[in-house]
Amino acid sequence: MAATGGILRGDELLSELRTRRLLAIVRDSDPERALATVRALDQAGVRLIEVSLTGTDAPAVLEKARRVLGDGRLGAGTVCSVEDVRRAVGAGAEFVVTPGLSRALDECYRLGVPVLAGAQTPTEVIAARAAGVTAVKVFPASGPAQLRALRGPFPDVPFIPVGGVDVAAMREYLAAGALAVGVGGPLTDGGAEGLEARAAEFLAAAEAA
Repeated sequence: MAATGGILRGDELLSELRTRRLLAIVRDSDPERALATVRALDQAGVRLIEVSLTGTDAPAVLEKARRVLGDGRLGAGTVCSVEDVRRAVGAGAEFVVTPGLSRALDECYRLGVPVLAGAQTPTEVIAARAAGVTAVKVFPASGPAQLRALRGPFPDVPFIPVGGVDVAAMREYLAAGALAVGVGGPLTDGGAEGLEARAAEFLAAAEAA
């Protein structure tokens, strides 16, 4: 996929995921708190950040986050429709993340936007790859055994487990062959308060993998 403006190329996003191993997910009903969380993640050294479109005023949060980030990469999550893709890209998202397979994937391909698409079964993984996704988000992830089972028939597919991933689970998923992991609540619940210490634990687990 060709880059357009500030959008990453798919291979660039894969390289970032392979290097960083951690994708932080910000979802908040308070837009100011969401922005503060993005800023705190960036200051703590987390370089891949996803802002969920289910958060209040998410496009505005994305626009402001794009201005405050240093060298971090900013994505939009819970992207479910063509309109969601357009809103996300218009607000400054460099990549998108979907919870499942929808027409949003076609729009990502049309715009040259790298996408991490949600899938859980072999049939869904095949459909995601056929749609040209950059990586497959295993969602909701149910443990390393699930990941190992998927990697059996799909050893070359980059998988990113998401859903309830704490530090211990992150270590297990990475050991089981995950390209990276997506972490929401265990990292970002509570907003910016105490986030530096939580982020340090996840970053240490990523570095040790």
